[in-house]
Amino acid sequence: MFKNVASLLPSASMNISRVVHLSHIIEPHIPQWPGDPRVEFETVAAVENEGYYLRRFSLGEHSATHINAPNSFHPQLGSIDRYPAESLVVPAIVIDIRNQAAANPDYLLSSSDIWHWEQQEGQIPFGSVVLVYTGWQSKWSDAVAFLNQDTSGALHFPGIGTEAAQFLLSERQIAGVGIDTHGVDGGMDTTFATNRLVLEKSGIVLENLTNLDQLPPMGTILVIGILRLRGGSGSPAAVLALIP
Repeated sequence: MFKNVASLLPSASMNISRVVHLSHIIEPHIPQWPGDPRVEFETVAAVENEGYYLRRFSLGEHSATHINAPNSFHPQLGSIDRYPAESLVVPAIVIDIRNQAAANPDYLLSSSDIWHWEQQEGQIPFGSVVLVYTGWQSKWSDAVAFLNQDTSGALHFPGIGTEAAQFLLSERQIAGVGIDTHGVDGGMDTTFATNRLVLEKSGIVLENLTNLDQLPPMGTILVIGILRLRGGSGSPAAVLALIP
């Protein structure tokens, strides 16, 4: 699914009005998927002793704002270090489902949501990353609310429905998806169906995004910075939005 996106992007002379961080700050107490490694920092050099400041850090490949690699669900496919540089600079559109998610934490983006968006904005452009703004980003500072785990251990947060994902991949030829929750699959989906569908085609999957409220429905360019971890199942990501 890696595409030559050069023809999809504006020219180098495009005017950029704003650049927005779409990644959360990484610190020890961020919301973590149950069972994932903790975020840890250790000072290994201090100005007073060594003359400079340096820390060691440890975190999981899918911690904080991150990108998933195909091999996280499809062992025969590529790892995070295999993503071509040009696949990480992509146009993006934003679909706002805040109202639906506020009424139902298990809400999943549907084909009707996509149809409604296209009635307002036009057809989703080929090669776009579809960002789903659920409003969940506002819960990031409260790990309990962000994961919304019930007494049985099930998680409750919105995501992207399988039917919608299939439509976007087959009918709109998107480059990938992203969301401001801990997963593009809703918290109740333990099969990770949308992840599997997108990553089977070596697409982009971005999770735990923030500041999606600052983006227009169409016109944004994403620049996705990754750690090129050999064999990695994913990577914490520094995602920048270039807004014309």
